[in-house]
Amino acid sequence: MRQAMPYRATALIVEDDAMQREMLCLLLEESGYEVIQCESAEAAERVLDNNAGALCLMLTDVQLAGRMNGVELAYVAKDRNPRLDVVVTSGRPLAQPLPDGAKFWAKPWAPLDVLREAELAQLS
Repeated sequence: MRQAMPYRATALIVEDDAMQREMLCLLLEESGYEVIQCESAEAAERVLDNNAGALCLMLTDVQLAGRMNGVELAYVAKDRNPRLDVVVTSGRPLAQPLPDGAKFWAKPWAPLDVLREAELAQLS
């Protein structure tokens, strides 16, 4: 008889800076998350098309490689999964409004912020 695999919350990290992406992934993996990472909004959009309902957290930078920015991606994510916890980060003020329910974090943010958000996302 096979044992059931325990549920692991899944997060999507969208960041074109490899070092920041890796740091976020490590923080979330240490918190028990399964992590999917993308460096462009277009790659993240494909993940959302296939797995939006399985995600509970998405963290994205505003400035990304490709034609779509992180704010636009936040709208796509909320459209695919309105309950998804979405955090958009940037070192600059936002030039566009965020979708309802999305959060903005100004850089630099603290690793503890990520851990708190991960805990909140698992509870919702």
